Amino acid sequence: MKKLFTSIVLAAALAGSAATAVSAAEEAHDLKAQVEHAIAGGHFPVLKPVEQKWSFAGFYGKYDKAALQRGLKVYKEVCSACHSMKRVAFRTLTDLGYTEAQVKAFAAEYEVQDGPNADGEMFTRKAVPSDYFPSPFPNEEAAAAANGGAAPPDFSLLAKARGVERGFPQFVIDMFVPYQEGGVDYIYNLITGYQEAPAGVEVAEGTHFNPHFIAGIALKMAPPISADQVTYDDGTPQTVEQYAHDVSSFMMWAAEPHLEERKRTGFMVMVFLLGLAALVYLTKKAVYANKH
Repeated sequence: MKKLFTSIVLAAALAGSAATAVSAAEEAHDLKAQVEHAIAGGHFPVLKPVEQKWSFAGFYGKYDKAALQRGLKVYKEVCSACHSMKRVAFRTLTDLGYTEAQVKAFAAEYEVQDGPNADGEMFTRKAVPSDYFPSPFPNEEAAAAANGGAAPPDFSLLAKARGVERGFPQFVIDMFVPYQEGGVDYIYNLITGYQEAPAGVEVAEGTHFNPHFIAGIALKMAPPISADQVTYDDGTPQTVEQYAHDVSSFMMWAAEPHLEERKRTGFMVMVFLLGLAALVYLTKKAVYANKH
């Protein structure tokens, strides 16, 4: 009886392994077919972004300041080596929960170019809160030369500038239930979407396969971050997925720092318009009540 039970368990395990292998093979085949279809039609990305949960989504969404602080840390220690953020001033970091003294100390870790001085020469100095995040390269040409001919995009507005069409009927639904997180969904999926190209799919030398890339099947940027690369002091898991979520949130804040204020204002406007509509209706009813 014991041997029979062992045999049954072993058979079940083998069947499960076989099913998993078949499933993986089917997924690889499907991905290859999708890649070939995208290449033939010129429609990218190969895989649409998977929607994520964001604290700032919805009518009453708010930024998670802890996530924004972690995202800033990821940007500073990883992304800032290639990507600028020239439209974001250090002083705005107080929105993330930092004190003015902390912002001043943070800015002082950077150097910015200033001038000309009395001799007509440019010089460098420590940044102050009124300065903006400096670029890691002196100019766009230098950035392109250091990155294979293409300058890395500036991070300031990227979360609002990127996005993938959601197609019918989703875009109709979005008219009534606004969805403005397409950019951060795309960024998150791009960071976490690197993988080996399916068998039979060739990518250009020096590029990396990523089915979530909006302009092709591969891009020159290598996987930008790995697990445990950035240390979180608050005990948050140091995974690629968490890093991607935090830096995407930070980029959303950089692109739309007044999101919470806009939503509050929008809510009050809607309440006002509903009240006004009710008053107009009651006025019309009172004026025309005795008329035929």
